[in-house]
Amino acid sequence: MASRAETIQQNHEPRPDPQSLTSNPDASQNSSTGVDYEPHPEQSIKVSPEREKIVKSITSLYSGSASEEDMQVYAKEAIYDDPWSYCDTRYKIAGQWYGIPKVMASSKTLSTEIVSSTDTELIFKMKQEYTPRVVQSTKPVNSLVSLTLDGEGKVKYHKDMWNDKDYSHEGLGKIMKTLNGDHLTKITRPPGDL
Repeated sequence: MASRAETIQQNHEPRPDPQSLTSNPDASQNSSTGVDYEPHPEQSIKVSPEREKIVKSITSLYSGSASEEDMQVYAKEAIYDDPWSYCDTRYKIAGQWYGIPKVMASSKTLSTEIVSSTDTELIFKMKQEYTPRVVQSTKPVNSLVSLTLDGEGKVKYHKDMWNDKDYSHEGLGKIMKTLNGDHLTKITRPPGDL
């Protein structure tokens, strides 16, 4: 029998095609794998104010807001999935976001480009600039953020891809990501009622 998280993953995990969503007509702007995660805001598709609010809340979290209001964009039972973390509740997801101000001197969203919006998905490219507290060396990171939305417009699955490869949910990588997601809340201590 599948666990609650496995059921959410099976039913809600976005499977974006990075090449078709991001490929630049100027091939020299694409990576060797045919993707271009560099946001081009002027090419962003228009979305409803509700969808704009979702993107604003998510980018605020990336930028260190760690606010309960921004966290309400997620369903209580939601999944966050990136190269470092796999979280299977809103509370565990909060552990990730509440950690940003602790490990980053600054984190700024430089630009976004919404590339797809359907009844159940919202996908955008994002350029985020991170400055770790320890090293103080600023590094911009481009990624493709895919959000699956439930019937109430809440984020049910949040996938942040940093390259053209989709994530494996098996083996050592999955174990490390899950451990990070399961235990970071002990350090970052988000509000318990999330």
